[in-house]
Amino acid sequence: MKKIFLLAFLGCLFAFKATDEKPTLFLCGDSTMANKAPIDAPETGWGMCLPAFFMDAIQLENHAVNGRSTKNFRTLGHWKKVIEQVKKGDYVVLQFGHNDAKKDDTLRFAAAQTDYRQNLTRYIEEIRAKGANPILMTPVMRRKLDESGKFADQHADYPDVVRDLAQKLIVPLVDMHLKSRKLIESQGIEGSKILFMHYGGGFFPKFPKGIEDNTHFSKYGATLMAKLACEGLVEMGHPLRSFLKASPFDEKKLYELPTIYEPVFKKDTFNIGRYGAKNDGNTLNTAAIQQAIDMATNSGGGVVVVPRGLWLTAPIVLKTNVNLHLEAGALLQFTKDYSQFPMVLTNWEGLDAYRVQAPISATEVQNIAITGKGVIDGAGEAWRPLKKDKVTEGDWKRVVASGGVLTEDKKMWFPTQRALLGSTLKRPGVIAEGFDEAKANTVKEFLRPNLVVLRSCQNVLLEGVVFQNAPAWTIHPLLCTHLTVRNVVAKAPSYAQNADAIDIESCKNFIIEGCNLDVGDDGITIKSGRDAEGRKRNAPTENGIIRNNLVYRAHGGFVIGSEMSGGARNLFVYDCTFMGTDIGLRFKTTRGRGGVVENIYCTDIAMTNIAGEAILFDMYYNGKDFADSEKNPMMEIKSVDETTPVFKNCFIRNITCHGAENAIVVRGLPEMNVQNIVIENSTIHAKKGIYCIEGSNIQFKNLRIATTSDETGATISNSQNLTFDKVIFNENLKNNLMLYGAKTAKIRLVNMPNDKILFGEGVNKKIINP
Repeated sequence: MKKIFLLAFLGCLFAFKATDEKPTLFLCGDSTMANKAPIDAPETGWGMCLPAFFMDAIQLENHAVNGRSTKNFRTLGHWKKVIEQVKKGDYVVLQFGHNDAKKDDTLRFAAAQTDYRQNLTRYIEEIRAKGANPILMTPVMRRKLDESGKFADQHADYPDVVRDLAQKLIVPLVDMHLKSRKLIESQGIEGSKILFMHYGGGFFPKFPKGIEDNTHFSKYGATLMAKLACEGLVEMGHPLRSFLKASPFDEKKLYELPTIYEPVFKKDTFNIGRYGAKNDGNTLNTAAIQQAIDMATNSGGGVVVVPRGLWLTAPIVLKTNVNLHLEAGALLQFTKDYSQFPMVLTNWEGLDAYRVQAPISATEVQNIAITGKGVIDGAGEAWRPLKKDKVTEGDWKRVVASGGVLTEDKKMWFPTQRALLGSTLKRPGVIAEGFDEAKANTVKEFLRPNLVVLRSCQNVLLEGVVFQNAPAWTIHPLLCTHLTVRNVVAKAPSYAQNADAIDIESCKNFIIEGCNLDVGDDGITIKSGRDAEGRKRNAPTENGIIRNNLVYRAHGGFVIGSEMSGGARNLFVYDCTFMGTDIGLRFKTTRGRGGVVENIYCTDIAMTNIAGEAILFDMYYNGKDFADSEKNPMMEIKSVDETTPVFKNCFIRNITCHGAENAIVVRGLPEMNVQNIVIENSTIHAKKGIYCIEGSNIQFKNLRIATTSDETGATISNSQNLTFDKVIFNENLKNNLMLYGAKTAKIRLVNMPNDKILFGEGVNKKIINP
């Protein structure tokens, strides 16, 4: 088959080179591929989504039509319009089968082994007669279940006929039937519904009573089918692959980036004022707001509107198909009254634990949103402890005068005695430490809640709202699938303890874009559970896009860890700006965590005024001091087991940093190095340069490291297989490289001098360019 396709490939390539005119890709098929009118929403043909993945160097024309088979596509004149336009070097996709199988319709029916085969053969011959290139695609699979609940095939012999023709006539084949089946089955019985049209009444004008269609696609499903078509072209090395759009990442085409389903909602509105809510800043509106949410979900969904004004409330719970919408000028202010916040069984840093109920929460629901231009304030000052050295003397006196209690050394303030007690206990609230609800209540204020907690939810949208002043983390989606966080603002004082902006934990398929974050702890953080509990859950955070975000004060701009025991993979970070964060790109873990962090892509990141490292890989988080590891490169080696964390396959490019303490720090474990890292095409201005301790297979390529220190450009300890390719250090440095540790080996220098290298004791000079 490979030899046969090679002949077809050469023919396509010759035809393409024979003309300088822009080639055209014609799509011929049925309703699963066809263009739809706006009134047909949400129905989307996959051919509508395909142009998004192709460059302008090729023209795409979608001639697919609803209800067409190989027979009536010709008899109704559609083929004539196509073939008259086809020119030498063009491409024509043929995908039929759904309607050919309709035996009761004589205008469409074409028996698989006879008429269907003959019709496709004729199309192929006519395409080739014009000097163009046919491409066969098997029909996409329906979402059909048999009596046992398993997916059932309804296409009989039709896919096999296409496969047979492709081989006999040497025609490139994309087996969409097989690919779509694998995709649908991977999504599961319930999860695959979002690929197709499964919507209740009132969501779309064309379907006032709702629609359940397992043949035709939603926009999300059509996009995935278009991506499968691109994948098939690449897999067989088809010439069309050269027309596929690049992504911001060198290793990926655009079609390879994650696609996220975004929920839609009924237009019905439920104004909280109609349910008795008052914006006087005094009335506690919890019951009214919750009633509006409950009425909306019980009515099949809708928009719960929070109008302009200050609305005081206690915790509220979101429900399925509800969009909580804050109008401009609306302030949803959570009360400081601790009695309004019950204790609930939840999850904290990957551990099952009792915590105070979050101001906004949702559990095991789908299609939810918080949108608008209003503000949600978590009254965090009533919950958070405060360190004296984090604030001015005046602010400290003001807080102490407000009440609460101080530690014995008078250096830390807690809002209550129970909060102070909690600070003295081991993992308070955690079930494994013997806490039940009653015991948790004895340290209630210490168990402060995250502002927004969404657990095991599907199809979530957070857009436009300001989330501020959280008691702990600001936004915490846990075990969620298909999450969109767009154009939100997260704010907290710089001294706010644990006030992370966005913590994505064990979530799948998500995008964070256009956000403005200014908080007291990490900015955008990826987590997946802690230690044994996280490994047991075994739910990595995966398939995420983080783009066009601005992070001001934060411990890290983009962070993975340290609770990453379930792993993290396939994350794409680009076009972000970090201003004044402690660290720029921060990857942190420690022994005991376990978990694999892999396939992380970061590009086009701008940083300024970074207090610590611009780029940091640290496998000793909260462990051995960095200075100690630099001075004492030989550290204890432990055996590798499930508790050993892994950082590998990370690609970092196009970083610009103006101001940092250290440009790049890589610090792995002796038993498990940080491995397979590429850092290239970057300029970093920092006090000190590169440190690589216990790293393997790391490439530093095309870097400009401008340091204010005149000591050393890069310090290497117990690291192997490192490449320095056109890395430019300051000319006045005493040493470009300092090499330590008996394990240091195989250092390649490319496009740069091999002098100004200091070898530590026991380091063999032959390791340079071996």
